[in-house]
Amino acid sequence: MTKPFTFRLGLPQDADLIRAFVRATFAKWVPIMGREPLPMTADYDEALQTNHFVLAYAGDALAGVLETVAEEDHLWVETVAVRSDLQGQGLGQILMAKAEDEARAKGLGALRLLTNAALTSNLAFYRANGYATDKTEPFRGGFVVWFSKQV
Repeated sequence: MTKPFTFRLGLPQDADLIRAFVRATFAKWVPIMGREPLPMTADYDEALQTNHFVLAYAGDALAGVLETVAEEDHLWVETVAVRSDLQGQGLGQILMAKAEDEARAKGLGALRLLTNAALTSNLAFYRANGYATDKTEPFRGGFVVWFSKQV
């Protein structure tokens, strides 16, 4: 059963909370990738000054993070993170729908993102949610897959 989620915008004072959440959520990928994924090393103090963040809560606990950047012709999805024990309950889809709504509200006709090719569950998630593979290219000893979706 899907848990009821509440949402709020991320604020500059949320940097430590977001950093800790993203590090914990992405830690499972380190053995698969052989390094920390980029969201684990991001400067959230800086990102919260320019990027748009949506924080999802299950009760009082942070359940998910969406970070986006409005570009000239698309909305860039920088980070999507869902707490491990809540994965498969629809929160990732809800967050991506919020990104699509944001793109439309800003008059942007597409979303774009990338993920590591070794993260097969991420690849399957984006494909199942209507994202097209644009290209695959080498990156830091592995490969990244670029995705886009028209909205």
